[in-house]
Amino acid sequence: MRLLVIPPPVQPAVYPDPRGCPAADCGSPHVAFRQAVRKPVRDTQLHEVVAHRYQCGRCGRTFRVYPVGVSHDQTSARLKGLAVLFYVLGMSYGAVAIALGALGSPLSKVAVYTAVQEAGAAVVGLRREAVKRGGGRVLGLGVDLTNVRCAGQWLTVGVSVDAVRGTALSIDLLPSTDAATLTAWVTELAAAIGAAILVSDDADPFKTAADGSGLDHQVCKSHVGRNTEAWVEAIAPALEADGDASLAAIGVSPAQAVADCRDLLRLMTERQPTPAASATLAAIHRRYLGAAKPLAGESMSLAYRLRLFSLDRWNLWPRLTRYRTWEGPEGETLDGTNNACERAIGWWVKERYRSMRGYKRSESVLNVSRLIAAMGNALEGPGFALAEVIA
Repeated sequence: MRLLVIPPPVQPAVYPDPRGCPAADCGSPHVAFRQAVRKPVRDTQLHEVVAHRYQCGRCGRTFRVYPVGVSHDQTSARLKGLAVLFYVLGMSYGAVAIALGALGSPLSKVAVYTAVQEAGAAVVGLRREAVKRGGGRVLGLGVDLTNVRCAGQWLTVGVSVDAVRGTALSIDLLPSTDAATLTAWVTELAAAIGAAILVSDDADPFKTAADGSGLDHQVCKSHVGRNTEAWVEAIAPALEADGDASLAAIGVSPAQAVADCRDLLRLMTERQPTPAASATLAAIHRRYLGAAKPLAGESMSLAYRLRLFSLDRWNLWPRLTRYRTWEGPEGETLDGTNNACERAIGWWVKERYRSMRGYKRSESVLNVSRLIAAMGNALEGPGFALAEVIA
């Protein structure tokens, strides 16, 4: 996990200009300075600061203006930022409290927890920032799912990324993994960012989601390659023996069946969108159309399994080879994998989660993961300014 973080500064001599009375029922722009008052503060360097007290000329109410990095809270933004940084790097809430105490800036475990949760809740606009970087839209939408344990239950976390640039777009909790839920999620994301193509793994619900949202679809070539290789290795010995005689029943020799499996694996590995490749897939499937569908309670024959698998690879072919010909208006291309999404899951969700026994609240799942993802997205820029999310 790589992060680029700018800690919140504390500037005891710099004060923001009061813009008027903060009272909701007043709002008068006419305020006058009344006095300077001392304020104790918990910080890594300071023990107190001076607050400026103002009075409204209309309603007579008084209010305080604090130096940059200090608020009405007893803890400075700098100390809260340090606590948040320690936590996202892997320390527990209790360990952060102990470490800060050892450094001479004590902060309770509850205060550390509150600082982390408030910072995570304040992270908004992952999609907005990604769209801004993309010049108004994000063409490639990468999506994937993972699971985390929360209060004894497993929650489904949906992660989306810019498939071209690799930045995180959103981290959401999904009620289920069925096609309807994923279609609604993908459709909303695609509309928000202006996506033109969906990149995902080989799961069928994502194929339904791509079709339902009107997007082109690229299935991860790595997933398809591994799945095909594993399937061929598992069935090849049985095909060579034709133990159930299903190949002989349709007039296909065991050698031909094994050769067809090798051709399927070769095509899934080469992924060249040529007419010859598509014709080969069609020919392989048609060779097994005579394989009978099993009756209720019966297992599938070897020939019927090869019939279904060849049909699946044939249907998958346009989704598998889309990256070979797809290009954005400014020359954007895809690498054909869903690696960007898997990296986002590993770095921004699972890296911190692995050292935990699980979350206690579903809100914490989002707060922590989104906070770390926002920090990771800032690697391409000047860094993530913690002051923007520290209360």
